[in-house]
Amino acid sequence: MASLLFPPGDDPGPSFTSLLQRAGMAPPALPSDVGDRLQITHGTTVVAVRYADGVVMAGDRRATSGHLISHRTMEKVYPADRHSGVAIAGAAGPAMDMVKLFQLQLEHYEKVEGSQLSLEGKANQLSGMVRANLPAAMQGFVIVPLFAGYDVRRRSGRLFQYDVTGGRYEESNFATTGSGSLHAGTVVKLGYRESLSREETIDLAISALFNAADEDSATGGPDLVRGIYPTIATITASGFERVPAAEIAERFASLVQRLSTPDSTAASGASPTMGPTGSATP
Repeated sequence: MASLLFPPGDDPGPSFTSLLQRAGMAPPALPSDVGDRLQITHGTTVVAVRYADGVVMAGDRRATSGHLISHRTMEKVYPADRHSGVAIAGAAGPAMDMVKLFQLQLEHYEKVEGSQLSLEGKANQLSGMVRANLPAAMQGFVIVPLFAGYDVRRRSGRLFQYDVTGGRYEESNFATTGSGSLHAGTVVKLGYRESLSREETIDLAISALFNAADEDSATGGPDLVRGIYPTIATITASGFERVPAAEIAERFASLVQRLSTPDSTAASGASPTMGPTGSATP
């Protein structure tokens, strides 16, 4: 018992974890590269952009395990219920389980209460699930989703971003997360306007993912050989609706054509960021 008495400067206080550490009985810490050792499959870049009629959500299709491409056709954008959607980035397995449980909880609430949970309530529900995953996140199983939806009470699109502790932050116009989020977010920030139409917003999301893939090896760009393109969905008063693959392919082809056409900016040696209408934004 005497060995568990500590001098005032070394007193662990009420913390049981600190007591174990002072007594030399703390469990060994996991190595920082535990994620690489386990070859955890990770999803990468997802984007949400608000426009007049609602929200556009988009995600690339690549999943990586360390430096390897583990999947080329991973789905990262899912409907949460009729008027909301969730996009995932981070550890793929736990993220997909979280989405399934989130969908089930919203469906259960609607059946019990006879009405949908408010969009604010849905965002809070997901926040609690992300917070509950924090112990796993500390071991490398990080999940950082985006949540967006059409608020039927406000009659407008809204979007929310999260951190690993479950912190929930509503964004005004757009949100990105994942390994390529910095590059994708920069493209959206430069090209965003309040008056964007559905088609222009989809073009902006496509351009953001294209540029993110150009800078981030974990983000997948369009695969013209295999016919693999990002998953894109719109959420409006009519509900969650996936953009047809044929439309996405056509818009990607237009983007590639614009990027391949010399213009005065390219001739001067600059590298423009393509806006939603194909105009170069310095």
